[in-house]
Amino acid sequence: MTTTNISLIDIVNERLNSEKLELPVLPNLAIELQSMLTSDGADIEHISAKIAADQVLASQLLRVANSAFYSGLNKVSRIRDSVMRVGTRQVSSLVFMITQQEQYKSTDKSLRPYFELLWKHATSCALGSKWLADRLGYASLAEEAFMAGLFHDIGKLVLLKVIEQINSSGKDAMELSHPVLFEVLDQMHTTQGAALLKRWNLPEIYCEVVEKHHQEDFDSGNAVLTTVRFVDLACRKLGIGLQNEPAILLAATPEGEALGISDLLAAELEITLEDAVTCS
Repeated sequence: MTTTNISLIDIVNERLNSEKLELPVLPNLAIELQSMLTSDGADIEHISAKIAADQVLASQLLRVANSAFYSGLNKVSRIRDSVMRVGTRQVSSLVFMITQQEQYKSTDKSLRPYFELLWKHATSCALGSKWLADRLGYASLAEEAFMAGLFHDIGKLVLLKVIEQINSSGKDAMELSHPVLFEVLDQMHTTQGAALLKRWNLPEIYCEVVEKHHQEDFDSGNAVLTTVRFVDLACRKLGIGLQNEPAILLAATPEGEALGISDLLAAELEITLEDAVTCS
């Protein structure tokens, strides 16, 4: 651990302002496929061939399509069938999710568990937010809820990447206690996450969720924001991610009351999230 009197937050801020900073990037394949999948008259055969050409993406998409979250009566073995099962709009979101997974891997043994837990939280929030939006009658917002759920904690990924880079450089390398690391992540992740999405030029709806998903005062009329906040709480209750708060009474939260969540629906969401973990 560094012996200087500089705090971890100061060290991280210094690296964030450094020209040497390496930030997560959006994979070109995800951007290309999203353009193809969201265009009018999307060619299923062309899209399926493009996905099949990437063995990792193809195998992951088949696994997700056959998971408990999406599975029909029969297993699918062809990419085209996977695309048809989940729909082109959802395939676009899933491609983003699958290609993002590489960002959540680390060669730093001390940090690797945090990356893995953060990935499970991101994917569970994405799938759970889509499911809940559909159940609440917000089907037109379901894909936005999925993407917002996927990206809501991406600021924590940025910060973990920064700490990983600090450790790999040898300068200011540190062994971090859980409380110190969590303090940095909690204090800085919303600002850094929103800044990253703006660099990626993603729609404002996602930037707003990233920036405001922990604010005490929030716009409960924003269905995507409120849905993601509620699913985030459900994940925390179940211990899916970096936090475990089993005492949370979901239906009684401000988000639950704003969305009109019953105890039964909250329980169904919990089951859905447990299934979603298998997709990660």
